[in-house]
Amino acid sequence: MTNDLLGRHRAVLPDWLALYYEEPLELTHGEGRHVWDAQGNRYLDFFGGILTTMTAHALPEVTKAVSEQAGRIIHSSTLYLNRPMVELAERIAQLSGIPDARVFFTTSGTEANDTALLLATAYRRSNTVLAMRNSYHGRSFSAVGITGNSGWSPTSLSPLQTLYVHGGVRTRGPFASLSDEAYIAACVEDLKDLLGHTRAPAALIAEPVQGVGGFTAPPDGLYAAFREVLHERGILWIADEVQTGWGRTGEHFWGWQAHGRNGPPDIMTFAKGIGNGMSIGGVVARSAIMNCLDSNSISTFGGTQITMAAGLANLNYLLEHDLQGNARRVGGLLIERLRAVAAQVPAVREVRGRGLMIGIEITKPGTDEADPQTAAAVLEAAREGGLLIGKGGGHNTSSLRVAPPLSLNVAEAEEGAAILENALRSIP
Repeated sequence: MTNDLLGRHRAVLPDWLALYYEEPLELTHGEGRHVWDAQGNRYLDFFGGILTTMTAHALPEVTKAVSEQAGRIIHSSTLYLNRPMVELAERIAQLSGIPDARVFFTTSGTEANDTALLLATAYRRSNTVLAMRNSYHGRSFSAVGITGNSGWSPTSLSPLQTLYVHGGVRTRGPFASLSDEAYIAACVEDLKDLLGHTRAPAALIAEPVQGVGGFTAPPDGLYAAFREVLHERGILWIADEVQTGWGRTGEHFWGWQAHGRNGPPDIMTFAKGIGNGMSIGGVVARSAIMNCLDSNSISTFGGTQITMAAGLANLNYLLEHDLQGNARRVGGLLIERLRAVAAQVPAVREVRGRGLMIGIEITKPGTDEADPQTAAAVLEAAREGGLLIGKGGGHNTSSLRVAPPLSLNVAEAEEGAAILENALRSIP
């Protein structure tokens, strides 16, 4: 049956639509932190549909909210008042930390980043954007145009002029040998030098932790230091929280808060986890920025009632059960367990991350050279052991990505770590 479905998939869907595993999985249902495939095999899910199943599979509170809302009305568009949309926007505006915040809902992180770029360039009347090397911001034409990861950028054409900044990858690049303080200072000087050679850009867009790039991050405070330089020139800061938001990093509710010395970002984007699988994305911005557009606009599917009901139920569950604190506690145990294993596996260059957002970088032993074949083999071995994880990486890097639902318990963390240990030790 799976082979038949794979053949049908290949006959009607694009060749570039990536599938994991030599024998791709059809996942049929899930519960808690587990999923099942069409053959009845059970897996511990440490990737959550690319960090999207944030709380748990088949979370009763969310499924109940979706079912009840579907029985009333599923959709009406933004042309009509929408109580669930207003209620969720109120909650997110308050949680964002952005003063006088306005919220616009989209259907994905790609669309959220696209909207943020539209707002920034319209507000600043500039089509130049600063982005980080090794970054990923989505698959739309404008999002691809600012993505600093060649593996996810199929065209050099873009509606924007993009300039790339150092700093998103702490342990690689020309500043890797510096202390954190010196690293930040060097990146700031690089930013100043770059700005001296161009007209003032509209904004800097940055992921506090780079997701597709392999869960890489700069030292805490880098974007706060950047903010001082940007603010002097009127350049906006867009924080892409599509993967880092909602407490996943454990230490903070938003990734930008690790860089919050000079206040919140001007614009923040979010998606993935808030819907727990439902299609929700969005943008939060100061009212002056959000309201700068001088033409009509709507969203047909952004903020539709059924997705907003799911988002409200999911957010309530996350806050009431302190899943941020759980990510900090259980994630801390998991990362230390994985570091202990990695110390005995020559192919592991680094285990990094925070909370339940952990990257394991794989290289050819004794070198800094990426080894994507071995990373793929570990992915397969983990699956055979009953664990689903992700992979990523940018320029000459290959990483495994570990991002379970935030309700992960200690026993499940230990079980997953043991499977990953066996998978890593299987490397020839």
